Amino acid sequence: MTAMARKLRFLVSGTDTGVGKTTVACALASGFTARAMRVAVMKPAETGCELRDGELIALDALALRAAALSSAPLELICPYRYPSAIAPAAAADLDGLEPPDLGRIRAACEQLAHDSDIMLVEGAGGIAVPLTWRENYADAALELDLELILVVPNRLGCLNGAVLSLDYATRRGVRVKGYILHDVDAAPSLAARTNVRSLGRLTPAACLGAISYGQTVVGKICERLLG
Repeated sequence: MTAMARKLRFLVSGTDTGVGKTTVACALASGFTARAMRVAVMKPAETGCELRDGELIALDALALRAAALSSAPLELICPYRYPSAIAPAAAADLDGLEPPDLGRIRAACEQLAHDSDIMLVEGAGGIAVPLTWRENYADAALELDLELILVVPNRLGCLNGAVLSLDYATRRGVRVKGYILHDVDAAPSLAARTNVRSLGRLTPAACLGAISYGQTVVGKICERLLG
């Protein structure tokens, strides 16, 4: 058994892009760090990176590193960076850059996790988004032995994406820790007020909690993940 295999480790994925994965992952990293836990973070592939002075800047990865109070090099936290804001496999093609390699990602993940209590890996888009044209984030979760935390945007229309994502992950053999409802709109809607009850009737996956709009304190969710 490797050092990484003895750790608590999670893939933070979403039903879609723009649902708050980085916000939630950073909040979790801060929450675990506040409990004096050693937190390792990773964003294996980040697209939509800005080019500054000849370097691709991975803003999500930098935010994760700051939230975890990590001093790990960005080359480990985010080994693959692309300027095009599309799926990693497509970005690699369009940008003429090397596509992600799961072997290299696993090696980086093991190195990061070695001296940590918690490993948080943030995906890009949803769990079926292609890292390469042969592998997606479900494959990454299986390769890195990550449990899925699904970020669900608490708004009208989220039920379909949540149920399909959880069902796909289960059919692929990914261990599902549960889902987090994240308010993406400041004003609560009828759907936002009823989604938690609806999802409870539609999927056996556990609701780990809900994060209100603008909230960053997730102590109860961290306790559930540790439990």
